[in-house]
Amino acid sequence: MLAGWGAPMLLSIRVATVATGVVACVATFAAWAMRRFSFVGKSALDTLLTLPMVVPPTVTGFVLLLLLGKNGPVGRFLEAFLGVRVLFTWWAAVIASAVVAFPLMYGTLRAGLDSIDESLEKAGRTLGASEAKVFFTITLPLAWPSFIAGVLLTFMRALGEFGATLMVAGSIPGRTQTMPTAIYVATESGDMRSAGLLVGIMLVFGFAATYLSRMWSERQLGRFRRARRS
Repeated sequence: MLAGWGAPMLLSIRVATVATGVVACVATFAAWAMRRFSFVGKSALDTLLTLPMVVPPTVTGFVLLLLLGKNGPVGRFLEAFLGVRVLFTWWAAVIASAVVAFPLMYGTLRAGLDSIDESLEKAGRTLGASEAKVFFTITLPLAWPSFIAGVLLTFMRALGEFGATLMVAGSIPGRTQTMPTAIYVATESGDMRSAGLLVGIMLVFGFAATYLSRMWSERQLGRFRRARRS
């Protein structure tokens, strides 16, 4: 049984973990920069960063296919200078999952950053703290609940990514077949038992992530209310 669903489950966790790590770093910097600086075209860039959330995953997959293919700018660069082909590898699944999940982390953290009282950050700068120190000692701790919520949402979105992943990584058993693509293949072949098992596993992951996110938010809200009363 492990050979049937174990490999897709482990690969999905691996892909989602790497994608979440990448997205957490990039989205945190992007959300901070978009809040901190004003420049021409800011609204257009903000829209572009959230675009994968509103377009179908197959559209995102098609764009990635053009970029990462052997005739695409990114794919051609990687093959010419690094000798690396990304398409139909597990790295392609990571890229697809990261791109599709990015708006969730970005939007959640951006909302958290926008709720911070800017006077606290200005006070830190007045006392001589650098931008990096202000961010890590004031901004990020205050936005921590939003950061954690964003990480959990990003992980689950990356874990469940299907459309873009199928287009750029395929569904190669033991190599690029994640749980969503394995569910699709199992359903198409009539193996409802394996499909149902994988669906059950993903529902457990989804429930756990949602439950932890809610409990964390309620705990932080409780601390905030107690701090205000004191």
